[in-house]
Amino acid sequence: MAIKRTKAEKKIAYDKKLCQLLEEYSKVLIAVADNVGSKQLQEIRKGLRGDSVVLMGKNTLIRRCIKVHSEKTGNKDYLELSNLLIGNVGLIFTKGDLKEVREEVAKYKVGAPARVGLVAPVDVVVPPGNTGLDPSQTSFFQVLNIPTKINKGTVEIITPVELIKKGDKVGSSESALLAKLGIRPFSYGLVINNVYDSGSVFSPEVLDLTEEDLMDKFASGVSMVASLSLAISYPTIAAAPHMFINAYKNVLAIAVETDYSYPHGDKIKEYLKDPSKFAVAAPAAAAASGGAAAAAPKEEEKKDEPEEESDGEMGFSLFDD
Repeated sequence: MAIKRTKAEKKIAYDKKLCQLLEEYSKVLIAVADNVGSKQLQEIRKGLRGDSVVLMGKNTLIRRCIKVHSEKTGNKDYLELSNLLIGNVGLIFTKGDLKEVREEVAKYKVGAPARVGLVAPVDVVVPPGNTGLDPSQTSFFQVLNIPTKINKGTVEIITPVELIKKGDKVGSSESALLAKLGIRPFSYGLVINNVYDSGSVFSPEVLDLTEEDLMDKFASGVSMVASLSLAISYPTIAAAPHMFINAYKNVLAIAVETDYSYPHGDKIKEYLKDPSKFAVAAPAAAAASGGAAAAAPKEEEKKDEPEEESDGEMGFSLFDD
């Protein structure tokens, strides 16, 4: 017969286990466990077995254990977790990829009936069609203003009806009707609402970011830094190329308006005096480059063709001496 442990012994064992997990793992997923049953939680533990551990418990006990562990080890990083322990939550310690672990947890969702008093997490729509109920059950539909007709001795719903809106509480009539129709509109499972990684806490949406998203955000940030630097004339690496170009434009403008001379400025002056020179030179240069490019393949073709041997080299001639 197993010896039953006291509450104090259970707390000591829990504290020891949590401290061990805090020392061993650096990544934690904080999951909301509302309406999650023990059997469902057991299946989640099985699915994560190997590189992850699911720990449930009272928030006050977890906070106390984290505080004591931080004081003993001097590691204050895990104190961030204490602020996230609100409501019915659990901790998933993992060594694997955070995104993969979250996706694995999301697989274990179980359908649930609409019980009276529950807050609907989604909109509930009753589809049209034959319900299989006898005509005596029409009172449920009349109370909820659902249009029906009698077809072949059974009640048939004519049009789809939004029975419950997201955020509304489930009433007794809605619950009874959905139960009669065999509809389980809700699904529950562990929902990740925060992620802890080596002292940093962030939203789980960050795990969905791809490399392209990061590059786009980085480029957007660099563009904003460059714009701000140019606006206040403060030199930064991001703004340096633009500053050099703008400075060169200013120098070129001064050279054009004055007698100051330098090679690039002189070319611009010539263009402004007679643009037709450059208009004629551009097609000529393009034609020359095109002709050279066309001649190169012809020369290669000639090189590739084998030279025909002359009659003299073959040892005979068409004309005898």
